Amino acid sequence: MSTHKRHLTRRRVLGASAIGVAATGAAVAGGTGLLSSASAAAFGYQDDGKNYVIDTGASLVFKVSKSTGDITSLAYKGKEYEGYGGKHSHVESGLGASTVTIKRSGSTILVKVAHGAITQWYAARSGQNNVYAWTNKADASFTATRYLVRLKPGMFPNEGSDSWIEASDKVIEAGDVWKRGDGTTHSKHYSGKRVIDYDHVGFTTGSVGLYLVRSNHEKASGGPFYRSLLRHSNDLGAGLYEILHYNQAQTEPQRFGLQGPYVLAFTDGGTPPSSLFHARLDTSWVDGLGITGWVGAAGRGKVAGVGLKGMDARYPYTVGFANADAQYWAKAAAGTGGFSCKGMLPGTYTLTVYKGELAVHTASVKVTAGGTTALNSLTVTGDPSTASAIWRLGDWDGTPGEFKNAELMTYAHPSDARAAKWTGNVTIGGGSEAASFPAYIWKDVNDGILVYFKLTKAQAASAHTLRVGVTDAFLNGRPRVTVNDWVSAVPTAPAQPNTRSLTTGSYRGNNHSFTFNVPNSAWQTDTSQDNVLKLEIVSGSTGTAYLSPGTSFDCMDLLT
Repeated sequence: MSTHKRHLTRRRVLGASAIGVAATGAAVAGGTGLLSSASAAAFGYQDDGKNYVIDTGASLVFKVSKSTGDITSLAYKGKEYEGYGGKHSHVESGLGASTVTIKRSGSTILVKVAHGAITQWYAARSGQNNVYAWTNKADASFTATRYLVRLKPGMFPNEGSDSWIEASDKVIEAGDVWKRGDGTTHSKHYSGKRVIDYDHVGFTTGSVGLYLVRSNHEKASGGPFYRSLLRHSNDLGAGLYEILHYNQAQTEPQRFGLQGPYVLAFTDGGTPPSSLFHARLDTSWVDGLGITGWVGAAGRGKVAGVGLKGMDARYPYTVGFANADAQYWAKAAAGTGGFSCKGMLPGTYTLTVYKGELAVHTASVKVTAGGTTALNSLTVTGDPSTASAIWRLGDWDGTPGEFKNAELMTYAHPSDARAAKWTGNVTIGGGSEAASFPAYIWKDVNDGILVYFKLTKAQAASAHTLRVGVTDAFLNGRPRVTVNDWVSAVPTAPAQPNTRSLTTGSYRGNNHSFTFNVPNSAWQTDTSQDNVLKLEIVSGSTGTAYLSPGTSFDCMDLLT
């Protein structure tokens, strides 16, 4: 069950599932005759009294409740896959009483579900085992925007970091993080993927596959590196998610308007065809359907960049575009940095160049309908790695990737048995320094990590700038430093998400660099002695263990 807060207007879906009743035999609008049963292989739909029963004319028959707009049945090759715990598949946690209508336009059947600020659309195409879906959200009366496909237990293997066994696993955090007897941790949060990393998520038995192909996320929030729920499975059921706005570890306000299509696709066991991926999907058939807020290809524009100068060849670069109404991104070509982003809504966008996940350049760009905005080479000017350093722990890339346990933390809890000890100090020049430094420090877990380093006589004669880069924080946790006997002031807390993140698979918040001006009086005068840098977490809030104030690290360096 989702952990996001429920607005007062949200309805609970009735526990009883909507079961189809016998067909009436009457003709439906558009001349399509009623199907005698939900398994008839003829494209069309019928009204069974409680549901619209839609036959794709292939191997999929699905039902949409006439009262709530829930999908109440997904029957593929005669086998039912939909529903668990008396609940069905729906936007949000179920809209409740809604106005549901249906129409056929040639080879497309379109269902419209209207409920307050949200309008949900479903479409079936003749001969396809797919359900196309759109969500139009007009305002913030619903706190989040997601679609959840609920699947019966036992239909697919229950395996992976986002699966658990409720009958035997133990809840260790907030009702949604579980620990198994072998010490491994599991949660619906542990997808291990950023939005930019995947086109689809799903399950397969080897002979049947069920996938949710994501939309372009233009009205979503959080950018290309956002991590959120993708799927879950347990002994009571399974789920697939299309997350358009979720408060967990969120760095942006939500956007409003039409989002989609995202596609629920059945296959014969393999992954969905790439023709369904948002970057390749032909949506010309949508143009005449009358979906509110739909903007076809003719109403969109493109940005094309010659390249990027000043790139670090060790890192991938991404070019992002964002304003209050939409977001997009494109991967920059290795070597040249060339990029192209198509299908953009008209408007003025902030263009951000990311080295890894670190913003290193920004500009403004205008997109016009039907036009291409061509950009000359952009020169990266904001990479902190170009500064000369006496030593550097990790590198400036916007992630804790070089540090201990960083990769594991995208698909496991910090208490996981596979995690290396979070304690342990680091000596600069000792080898494997970054791999020995913890990706995260919490006040109640591993506070007071020490970094040992030596300076030459000339270096010790001068003041130096110490930079500590972080990627996220929990409960306003931030580092205060002590160098030998010198203690820094308590730094101001930067803006960060106010929900769990470090324990739910995400280190992604707002990248921030703390700067400490260390006077020459702080250094050891005997150059044979180590200087000792101590990192302590400070916060005005309290918590315990892995839910105590903490922060994740990007890089730390001492400048010349």
